[in-house]
Amino acid sequence: MDTFADRMAAAYYDDFEFLCKVTPKGWYAEQGTARAAMTHAGYAILNAVYDRAREPDLTSLDVLAAEAARQAVPWSIMVRGEASDAVADLAARHGLLERGDLPFLACTADALVFRTGTTQRNAVRRVGAAESDLYTQALTQGFEVPEDVLDTLMGGGVLDADPITGHLAEEAGQPAGTGLGIRTTDAVGVFNIAVIPSARSHGLGRAITESVLLDAVATGANAAYLHASTMGRPLYESMGFHVMETWTVFRAQ
Repeated sequence: MDTFADRMAAAYYDDFEFLCKVTPKGWYAEQGTARAAMTHAGYAILNAVYDRAREPDLTSLDVLAAEAARQAVPWSIMVRGEASDAVADLAARHGLLERGDLPFLACTADALVFRTGTTQRNAVRRVGAAESDLYTQALTQGFEVPEDVLDTLMGGGVLDADPITGHLAEEAGQPAGTGLGIRTTDAVGVFNIAVIPSARSHGLGRAITESVLLDAVATGANAAYLHASTMGRPLYESMGFHVMETWTVFRAQ
């Protein structure tokens, strides 16, 4: 019987695979229960090989890892929970020697905590593909990465795709932060929460996250999930999210 964590993990896989199919440079492949889902953004976590089953099929994982390595972008092998020695050895054979933890958090809709006032929430608005350049500018500045790292991730028609909602925060008429919701099931995935350095510590991260969640709940989402950074985790926990699992990620050093 599937647990809540299983359901949220499946929602993540569905949503991430959808993103990889609509982003301009995305690439997706299947081998048994294993998957390779790559956005071609310059983040290893956004170009991942994984298995949707609890026990990875090492042969299929190996085949897709070889294909992913040929894509010429930073990439990773992702495993729910603690990775076995066999998976670690497989990752090492493909040059992925750095091992890290990735907290996976989730929450039911009725347990979410909303605190942002109307004025601050009004600083966040929905954006579509016509403003993808503006959105990408704020996203790049928020994550403090070079422009070419995320330049095509939200391009094309991504922000107009039906399961996706793009959210842009502004201060004094200038882009200040981003958020993204993806919902291909009854759970929404929260992505791209980023605030530019000069606008941090003003509550914008919470306002953006709440905007993503409120939109999703209003259209029928009954749960939410996300992967949290060390900096963002206290915020998400204050909003009702709890760690479901700690995933293992292998990437190149």
